[in-house]
Amino acid sequence: MQKRSELTRQALVRAATELIANGRLADAGLVNICRIAGVSRGALYHHFSSTAELVAEVYAQAHARTAALAEDSFQGSAAGAPARFSAALGAAMGEDRLVRAGMRLSAEGSEEPPWLRDELLDRVHAKVVEGARHDGASGTRGSSDTRPEDLADLAVVVTAGLESLGYTDVRWWDPRTARRIWAMVLPLLGEVVGAETAGTSEVDTPGSASARADTTARADGPDGADGTDQD
Repeated sequence: MQKRSELTRQALVRAATELIANGRLADAGLVNICRIAGVSRGALYHHFSSTAELVAEVYAQAHARTAALAEDSFQGSAAGAPARFSAALGAAMGEDRLVRAGMRLSAEGSEEPPWLRDELLDRVHAKVVEGARHDGASGTRGSSDTRPEDLADLAVVVTAGLESLGYTDVRWWDPRTARRIWAMVLPLLGEVVGAETAGTSEVDTPGSASARADTTARADGPDGADGTDQD
């Protein structure tokens, strides 16, 4: 019985996620959610006090997933971290409905700022500054006079730009696009760029779209790509 209840809860989260990721928050109304989830209104209110609370759960799950994405991307070389993150986020935006839906939401399940997108970009900015300062203290940054804050600002601009452009053309979410752009801009700052940011190697992101030839197809990945059906 408990397992069935959890399956119903996750079906509701998946339904709300799909509606937001592929449309607007306004589409994630009670009737549409219950129809896609295949449950009654009573079942929804058994698990959530309102649709706003359900949407807030979508945000919470997306928050956890994007936080893990950032942590994974900033492991290893600090010089390549911004490129790894931009590429990883692009792959997630193209393939993961949960991430795509969550990026449009605020913590209380509304479209009012601050959004998850803002929080994620703030996290990236802080991590780039931290990594650049650590490399500078270790004598590994090379001869660049670029301030850590400048590199962090660039990371935010590139990442935010690619994320925004991808809503109208999913090719901007292709990880190869992020690597190509970073390969051009980092040398302009005098940064030492490794092979991973020169566009010659793959970014280690689960389900990365970089190896797929059909990245220019629809933003939605195959069924289940959002992963929200995991317990």
